[in-house]
Amino acid sequence: MEIFKIENVSFIYPEQHEPVLKSIDLSIHEGEFIVIFGESGSGKTTLLNMLKRELTPHGEKIGSIYYKEKNIEELDDRTAASEIGYVMQNPENQIITDKVWHELAFGLENLGIPTEVIRRQVGEIANYFGIHTWFQKKTTDLSGGQKQLLNLASIMVMQPNVLLLDEPTSQLDPIAATNFIHTLEKLNRDLGLTIILVEHRLEEVLSLADRVVLLEKGKMLCVTHPRKVGECLKELDEQHPMLAALPTATKVFHSLNGKGDSPLTVREGKRFLSELISHKVALAVKKEVVLNQTNPVIELKNTWFRYERDLPDVLAGVDVKIYQGEIVTILGGNGSGKTTLLQVLSGQNRPYRGKVWISGKKIQQYKGKELYRHHLAVLPQDPRTVFIKDTVREDYKEISKVLQYSEERMEQLIEEIARDLAITKILHKHPYDISGGEQQKVALGKILLLQPKILLLDEPTKGIDAFSKKMLLQILKDLKDKGLTIIIVTHDIEFAAHVSDRVGLFFDRNLLSIDTPTAFFSANNYYTTVASRMSRHIFDNTITVDEIIQVCQSAREIVHEKAMD
Repeated sequence: MEIFKIENVSFIYPEQHEPVLKSIDLSIHEGEFIVIFGESGSGKTTLLNMLKRELTPHGEKIGSIYYKEKNIEELDDRTAASEIGYVMQNPENQIITDKVWHELAFGLENLGIPTEVIRRQVGEIANYFGIHTWFQKKTTDLSGGQKQLLNLASIMVMQPNVLLLDEPTSQLDPIAATNFIHTLEKLNRDLGLTIILVEHRLEEVLSLADRVVLLEKGKMLCVTHPRKVGECLKELDEQHPMLAALPTATKVFHSLNGKGDSPLTVREGKRFLSELISHKVALAVKKEVVLNQTNPVIELKNTWFRYERDLPDVLAGVDVKIYQGEIVTILGGNGSGKTTLLQVLSGQNRPYRGKVWISGKKIQQYKGKELYRHHLAVLPQDPRTVFIKDTVREDYKEISKVLQYSEERMEQLIEEIARDLAITKILHKHPYDISGGEQQKVALGKILLLQPKILLLDEPTKGIDAFSKKMLLQILKDLKDKGLTIIIVTHDIEFAAHVSDRVGLFFDRNLLSIDTPTAFFSANNYYTTVASRMSRHIFDNTITVDEIIQVCQSAREIVHEKAMD
């Protein structure tokens, strides 16, 4: 049975010339798990919002959307609110009340459900999701993973038929994200819940999907089985940018000209590699460049910080040295203190004990805006906090007041940054009228216009597609080559493996185990790359897809030579 039918739907936002959706036709059946992916700004969130009547954006719509054969615009309020659930990207934006138990009951109270029924359904859902152990907590005291799980439970307590999710794991740490995805799998399998998920990170969700939908510039280019999506992309373009979004096992399979069904999971990828290379092969140890570690650009010594006198310490005795021209990434769980560490490094928060040096100078010796003028810049976790004007271009021009550049020089810098980040076409738009991924790139562009020597980035890959990540990776490496020092807080392990000179884990109020990416990821089981998990039974120290492909080709040559002897 069709639960959603989308008929020839196009949509254009007010005062825009180009439709964000173009002639979309799609039928979604009851119990299906659908994954929608595509580049930032391709129309994914707009399409998802149009399936939830209350979130339908303002603009000109052509075509019709039906829910259970009834036009979605004609649904009664109760059906629209209770039967079609929606989980947003940012866990903070959906929580309404102050206590966990009240958040779970809130939707049912608004539907006028009797108190005894509410208590029973809330108790049932709290046990199902494992929330009973923090049932009485304040919502402000929850971790990011707990908040997103609470958002999901608060929707599921109303017993919806459909669940819509817009990149629900983009702000979760790897372990919390995996747990959340497994919960979606359980809901789809055990309850037959129809799930429509917009997601950039396909690594764990593609194997759960019944069908995958590719959107590109508002058009639906590909609707297929997950195992066929690689073939579909290659038919469109051998170098299609979304090939970079595919799971590690799929990318390795296609790069090594695998035959048959494409693997999707670590287990399937390991089996493919084992069939390809039958014996563990000893390869030369990869040498990673060690930078000159004499004069640190940033140094923290025995640094302690807490937000208030009576609150627990967030940083406890942190010691770290960061050197010029290196990229250091910091991983860790939600709420562990990573962002606080960046705020101490940037002077936004002052430690109550310990020392912070920036370029050999105590941070408190920088006066006024001296620290931020051509010296240090910060990309915050929420990119919208850096926008102050009505268009991206006007926002960028504000930087000229800080840099004191001529209008001609400023225009030149804007065009260069826009070209590097592929945002030229949105310079005329309001920063709030673009997608989350585009906002992230625009905010980064504004920070880069400051031309700092030290760059602090808080979740820079949040909400951006795989191709944009590759662009960002190259931009950061180019900046590093120019002598910039870059510190990145991220949940994106795969990105960290590609971009880093050193990686550290923030845990128990301190920065631990700072090491080269190969040493760091090869030794871990959970905070490690999919490539490492998939290949370590055959190869040592392979932590990226490119390395697996390279050593597979070398190993096959070695095996072939031995067979010839």
